[in-house]
Amino acid sequence: MLCKKCPNWTELFSLSVSDAFDPLTTTVVVSVGAALGRTIYNYLRETCDSRWLTYNSTGLKTDLDSKLFGQHLASRIILRAVSGFMSNDNPKKPLVLSLHGWTGTGKNFVSQLIAENIYKEGMNSKFVHVFTSTLHFPHPSLISTYKSQLQQWIKGNVSNCERSMFIFDEMDKMHPGLIDSIKPYLDYYDKLDGVSYRKSIFIFLSNAGGERIVETALDFWRGGRAREEIELKDLETSVSLSIFNNENSGFFRTSLIDKNLVDFFVPFLPLEYSHVVQCAMAEMKIRASEGEGPPDLDVANQVAKDLVYFPKTERVFSVKGCKTIESKLDYYS
Repeated sequence: MLCKKCPNWTELFSLSVSDAFDPLTTTVVVSVGAALGRTIYNYLRETCDSRWLTYNSTGLKTDLDSKLFGQHLASRIILRAVSGFMSNDNPKKPLVLSLHGWTGTGKNFVSQLIAENIYKEGMNSKFVHVFTSTLHFPHPSLISTYKSQLQQWIKGNVSNCERSMFIFDEMDKMHPGLIDSIKPYLDYYDKLDGVSYRKSIFIFLSNAGGERIVETALDFWRGGRAREEIELKDLETSVSLSIFNNENSGFFRTSLIDKNLVDFFVPFLPLEYSHVVQCAMAEMKIRASEGEGPPDLDVANQVAKDLVYFPKTERVFSVKGCKTIESKLDYYS
């Protein structure tokens, strides 16, 4: 039976959009669509707010306790420094941390853990900026240009997000004097040219000072004392003086140290055999979660035995820390 009151669907579908909507309605629909599009774009795009930037103190503590080995001093200092800073809504200056120790002891790794527990995107966040001396500042003849570019980069990014993080790697290879160009941004200023830097974080990574740290660790070992007895007071002054007077370091005679703008000099101790085994087991645990076999203690011990240790007679500390663990596991897997 034919429906006499039903609409003519062919005619309805043949109507154009302009026939279906009057100009006012069309404008409203387009405006709503554009607004919705902007909302979706802003939701998906990383922004400097609590949806993308929230400090997780519990997460950082858990990561430091379960993923960083042999670094009781660094773990304690980092957790207290970052937690105290991030809980302060009105800090007087940026947080400035200087991490020191030999290669493979965890300096870069700790920087990553800090970023992962502040920014949703971790190290991939557009608010985390990493500078490597040999890559970004390779030519001594261009130091004046580098100073200007560095100042502009920091100012522009902090203007965009006051909770920005800046990581300077290989400070021991940076040209002396360059880092002084950012001294005003690390100081006790409310604002500079309308920009406040007080909620930003600056992290410096350096092998400089590593010799003093190793000497202290060896003294404790030879004296039959546990490395956990080493306190910050045993190292902080000697490390800061060592890098301040090292003319081959980016910190040589720097005003950052002279004016006490570095909040903490964080020593990373050389790693022993047991710590290397822990590193290997942790890496195998990660691989197991990605579908590989379960952690194997025998393999971890084999990897640890293959590394070079010093001093040559006692063989106490790993020369490269845990730096080559991943490649060694690839060999044994």
